[in-house]
Amino acid sequence: MAGMMMKVFFVMVACMVVSAPHAEAAITCGQVVSKLVSCLGYLQTGGTPTPACCSGVTSLNAAAQSTPDRQAACNCLKSSYSSYPGISPANAASLPGKCGVNIPYKISPSTDCSSVH
Repeated sequence: MAGMMMKVFFVMVACMVVSAPHAEAAITCGQVVSKLVSCLGYLQTGGTPTPACCSGVTSLNAAAQSTPDRQAACNCLKSSYSSYPGISPANAASLPGKCGVNIPYKISPSTDCSSVH
């Protein structure tokens, strides 16, 4: 059942971001989701992110170097909150720091992704 819920979650997130108008971003929501799928356990329950999770966070940060890419990643992450209510806002906000990555915005449902540069 949990596997099915995860599949539905990722399809919903991908559809929302693909249909949302945004600048010419090279990064897609599907890429964001694929890089962070191993973080789902941490995002729900906390603890310590897995090495695979931190590798995905680092890879995503490296891929999102332009403003449109950062905004697309931000919108995808923000959409994840409404699509999957089990994500802890505190765990999401702390994830980059726990993985040793500095991102230019807070991962939060209240983040204004259009102001991300």
